[in-house]
Amino acid sequence: MIDSIQTKVVGAVQMAPVYLDREATLAKVEGYVDEAGAKECDLVAFGETVVPGYPFWLGRTDGATFNSDLQRDIHALYLREAVDIEAGHLDGVRDAARRNEVSVVLGVAERPGDRGGHSIYCSAVTIDASGEIASVHRKLTPTYEERLSWANGDGHGLVTHELGPFTYGTLNCWENWMPLSRTALYAQGEDLHVALWPGDVYDTADITRFIALESRSYVISVSGLLRRDDIPDSMPGSEIMKRASDEQISTGGTCIAAPDGTWVVEPIDSEEGLTVATIDHGEVRRERQNFDPAGHYGRPDVTRLVVDRRRQAIATFTD
Repeated sequence: MIDSIQTKVVGAVQMAPVYLDREATLAKVEGYVDEAGAKECDLVAFGETVVPGYPFWLGRTDGATFNSDLQRDIHALYLREAVDIEAGHLDGVRDAARRNEVSVVLGVAERPGDRGGHSIYCSAVTIDASGEIASVHRKLTPTYEERLSWANGDGHGLVTHELGPFTYGTLNCWENWMPLSRTALYAQGEDLHVALWPGDVYDTADITRFIALESRSYVISVSGLLRRDDIPDSMPGSEIMKRASDEQISTGGTCIAAPDGTWVVEPIDSEEGLTVATIDHGEVRRERQNFDPAGHYGRPDVTRLVVDRRRQAIATFTD
């Protein structure tokens, strides 16, 4: 028999952005938060940099060409449409979280003022059910061509949050392959892991179950979508990008695994929408009986992890 006090309803939104349009994409996000609230979700998550979109152009428009006018034009647009949290760009999502009493994990391309406002970070923003920004985790190391667009993050966002009986944390895309980053979350009691992805079944099909088995936790992998038709004609180099792209650029792969590694929701290929599931904390406790990586199966007398969670800054001012 399921104990309702030990269960939570979680949602994962696999959606395409209104590509490189922050305001229109955020309006779409807010609509999905309202839908999650109507379906009684306690938590709803969105894919990596879904606002205003993942930089798929880098591999399709010769993104590594130095001082390319085209790359400068695209990057200038990306900067303009990136999210400035301090400027209130997420206030509408915060209001939606508050009125629906649902926590939100949202992937954004962030241009933070505390780093000058003109560099982009791949950030996972956690908004609690009261509408407060609970944490902003900037991706530690952008992957491969992402480094042409995103800056290195820091450990400030390696934190966890409470969701009833659950403790959840978030990593971006290939950070989920970094064992020490996962361990930093496990050590804080994580038993619900949220992994944000740009979107491909190839990315999520194996690692989602692996993390579930390694951590004996529920794992939500939530991905974005992008179709060739989503590329706006107004984007610099749009025709080049379209010619270099398949009809489906990003195929999704959103899925949820249980603490024993079985599927709660198998990877969803190429479909847009909100997926809802009920998770039971009792299943975490059952699986921790024989393995708990940060508890009885940890050996801090032999191996320990040091995590620097200070927010990096280029200057410290004393007035």
